[in-house]
Amino acid sequence: MPEVKNKRVLIVDDDNDILDVMKEALSYEGYEVRAITGTNDIFPDIIQRRPDLILMDYLLAGINGGELCHQIKNNSSTQAIPVIIMSAHPRVINSLGTYGCDAFIAKPFDLDDVTENIHRLITKAEKQYSC
Repeated sequence: MPEVKNKRVLIVDDDNDILDVMKEALSYEGYEVRAITGTNDIFPDIIQRRPDLILMDYLLAGINGGELCHQIKNNSSTQAIPVIIMSAHPRVINSLGTYGCDAFIAKPFDLDDVTENIHRLITKAEKQYSC
């Protein structure tokens, strides 16, 4: 797998166990990981930290991940950031078209699948916006 050093991933999930597993796995792969449970006005955090990818759960306290993804994709400062939505409810994928996420991963997930998707989307975004 190509170099991931200095690539930043923001994980948004209200399940601390998922956050711990994902943070450990992605840090082991070489990513800089920030994991948060809160969704209250995360845009300053996104703009300040400039993640290369956002990985979020669909069911979050206060807002669903699809709506948060929609807000990210409709904000000119954040729209280029790839977003992966995860959910233990695979039927939710039928409604994701209107949210604009770049990938969907069903829970329980395979860590290799998650890291492959992250790498693929970061690489795609780099190529697309490197001009």
